[in-house]
Amino acid sequence: MSVIHLTKENFQSAVVEAREPVLVDFWAPWCGYCRRISPAIDALAGEQQGRLSVGKINIDEEPGLAEQFEVMTIPSLFLFQNGKAGEPLIAPASKAQIEDWLKDKNVL
Repeated sequence: MSVIHLTKENFQSAVVEAREPVLVDFWAPWCGYCRRISPAIDALAGEQQGRLSVGKINIDEEPGLAEQFEVMTIPSLFLFQNGKAGEPLIAPASKAQIEDWLKDKNVL
């Protein structure tokens, strides 16, 4: 499964109403660290198909969503389960750290 480009128009249906957990990455194209961790997030989308959806929100295109979830640092990862966001993972260092975080949330 590919990563979902999230916008204010599709956020409700793709994240809040999703049947499976959704990993949401708040990022920006000018953020070097966001670009560095992006391949790990993309890989998770393919590896966890059917167990986890993965979406990305460009904070420059969707500042309202970034403000709604009080995103101050990017990349910020949120896990939505049953339409609700848990505590974010801020600036993960590796794919392994993201996977450990998801395991702690009983997703992997």
